[in-house]
Amino acid sequence: MVVAYYLSQVINIYSWILIIYILMSWVPSVQDSSIGRLFANVCEPFLSPFRKIIPPIGGVIDLSPIIAFFVLRLATRGIYYLAYLFA
Repeated sequence: MVVAYYLSQVINIYSWILIIYILMSWVPSVQDSSIGRLFANVCEPFLSPFRKIIPPIGGVIDLSPIIAFFVLRLATRGIYYLAYLFA
């Protein structure tokens, strides 16, 4: 159960990193900074498969982070389900 808790916390922290990265995309100067590149290196490998499945609407509105958050939420629930199943 402790492992499930720590894994869910890691997913929670990653979700916050994604939120910050998405908000940074609204300000191009922040995105080009060293922190912006660091966040891009962490977030883009996870977001790119969703962007291949769901292209931006009108070339501007990107809905892939919504699906990414849904997948992270499902992963958290799956971790807790497995923890309760094997506990």
